[in-house]
Amino acid sequence: MNQSDIHLLDLPNEILLIIMKKLDNIDVLYSLFGINNKRIDILVEDDVFTSSLNFTRISSITDVKFDRFCNSILPRINQSIKKLILETTSMEHILLVGNYSNLTSLELFNFGQIVYRHFTDNSAFRHFFKYQITELVLHNNDEYSTKTSLDTYTRDVYAHIMVLFQHLKHLTVVASSINEYPPLSLLRLPPTTYFSSILTVLNINVLEFSDCLFLLDGRLKQLTTFIVQVGYIFYYPWIPHNVDVLQNLKCFSLTSYHVTCHYERSVFPLLRRITNLERLTLYLCVRNDYSFVNDTHLNDEILLYMPQLHTFIFYISTETVVCDLIHLKSNDDMQKPFINTKYGQMAYITESFYMFDNMCHIYSLPFAFTHLRRICNKFPNIVFDNVTHLVAYDITPMKHEFFMRISQDFPILKCLSIQNRMYQSSNRDKFICDNYAAYSIIEYPHLISLDFMCAHMDYVLQFLLETQTHLPHLTELNVKYRHLTAVTMKFTRDGTRRNCSKVKRLIFEKPARFLEDIYQYFSSL
Repeated sequence: MNQSDIHLLDLPNEILLIIMKKLDNIDVLYSLFGINNKRIDILVEDDVFTSSLNFTRISSITDVKFDRFCNSILPRINQSIKKLILETTSMEHILLVGNYSNLTSLELFNFGQIVYRHFTDNSAFRHFFKYQITELVLHNNDEYSTKTSLDTYTRDVYAHIMVLFQHLKHLTVVASSINEYPPLSLLRLPPTTYFSSILTVLNINVLEFSDCLFLLDGRLKQLTTFIVQVGYIFYYPWIPHNVDVLQNLKCFSLTSYHVTCHYERSVFPLLRRITNLERLTLYLCVRNDYSFVNDTHLNDEILLYMPQLHTFIFYISTETVVCDLIHLKSNDDMQKPFINTKYGQMAYITESFYMFDNMCHIYSLPFAFTHLRRICNKFPNIVFDNVTHLVAYDITPMKHEFFMRISQDFPILKCLSIQNRMYQSSNRDKFICDNYAAYSIIEYPHLISLDFMCAHMDYVLQFLLETQTHLPHLTELNVKYRHLTAVTMKFTRDGTRRNCSKVKRLIFEKPARFLEDIYQYFSSL
């Protein structure tokens, strides 16, 4: 047979399946389902193409394609579908076209309190929710603010989910964007709130560490995996908590981005209760008056009491007022990775800013987290592939080369906060000249948010001037009004206009009514 005469249908089934598996299931079904070829029909109706469907790729799902799925494809294959990934805007349309008797897993994007109307006993989807769904993933796009009533939100959204989804075993609630969603708060609610006798996996944000303890007080008896992000870690001695050993918990992840002074009285006792852990993840920011949390502390005070532990992923930063200089290794030594024979490679970074302001970062390698706080000019030569949120802090000037390193070593950075009161350069020509070409242009291809509230005005110029930095996707800017007016020359400067053109959210130190010149300069507001 001449090579030019070979067509797709001439290939054996094994080769066709290899090709089809490289495509998205939605594309396979739309392109090949119902083309009046029995052989192809058998292949595309295989469980590998029909058991899980993702309808969230908007760019690839046109109205015509969506209508064909709802009118022709889903009615014929809905019995084979076990998992659906949907936008909440299309959820109703898709769920109404079949009975989906084998649907057990549901993932919803852009979920928010407005969608809560579907999570009621009067919903057309009551049967799915109440009797079928065992795994629920919610991408919550409600934005948390101080005006949010967390008691009401917890009762009406989180607690109601536990009541309605009676067969739920896995629940994950994650943020849809860079902004945090309203966390679960149980302090002022009855102890029967958020109860389940069958939930085994929970991934959720809570307001305070006490909420984490409430969830582990026996109301979730079968919990084996608990992934929690805690807003604030405080110690409340007047709040009684269960102190029993948590025998069932095998996987525990605790993340908190705010500094706590109560590590030893809150986190430490909880870790001592989880003796059967097999996997532990910690992200903590600790303030300690006397010493750093180091490898000796981790091994002797925590890991020694977890004999079944096989995976330990962590980042712990410690701020100290008085540094334990006797036990503190040199900065050069502590930036060299060392091997822990059981849990892999770890690394240190130590920083001393003032006599009474010292900081130590200790973390597992490779760095697994999305947030990194208070790095300075001397951060190590490591590529942080996962970091999307970064705080850069120092008391010495941050030069152009430092920001070049950040762009290279943090390749997917989305949010950057600069905390440095020192001027960057004494060269005022650089400040007033748009074409100051002493440096190459730095590009941050994924950066969407910048925070200069604790930064010298020079760093605002460093990022907004297009001859120094290119920010193709910047949409949020936190900056002092007087700094912004100076850098943009009262919103007339052409050299800073391009990096401001896509900003949709402009935040000043005080609430302000934007004048017309701001709207003209920030054309996307």
